[in-house]
Amino acid sequence: MNWPLEAFLSFLAAGAFGIIFNIPKKTLISCGLVGMSGWLFYRSYFLMFDDPIQATFAGAFIVAIVAHILAKIFKMPMIIFSVAGIIPLVPGSRAYNAMRNIVENDYMEAVDFAVQALMISGAIAMGLVFAEVLMQLYFKYQARRTQKKMGFTQE
Repeated sequence: MNWPLEAFLSFLAAGAFGIIFNIPKKTLISCGLVGMSGWLFYRSYFLMFDDPIQATFAGAFIVAIVAHILAKIFKMPMIIFSVAGIIPLVPGSRAYNAMRNIVENDYMEAVDFAVQALMISGAIAMGLVFAEVLMQLYFKYQARRTQKKMGFTQE
């Protein structure tokens, strides 16, 4: 495994999709960093535990957390960073192999690839949702703490 090459390619993929999605130019590098962080976390987790679905969940979770942080820094919507950032995690090859096997009349293999693609897609969605819930809880806690310091509580 070549870590620098994978880091560069995932950065490039996320940044290129940011260009396709017409994101603001000042966020291109940040979008690339979001995609790269998600991919490197995915690869690390996959190498440790050999489960692509859990690794994808973890990668998507990291993408969403980093996207939230950058959204606060840039004062922009989180979706600008998260959509481009999840691109390296999308199971395109599995979906392609499912369709190829359907065309070749190898339906059992096609179902296997299709189920894998579906599970990985679900893991992406779950990772994004879990991170969103966690960040909303954190922001709510932080807002209450700030209100308490300033004496605006209703206790």
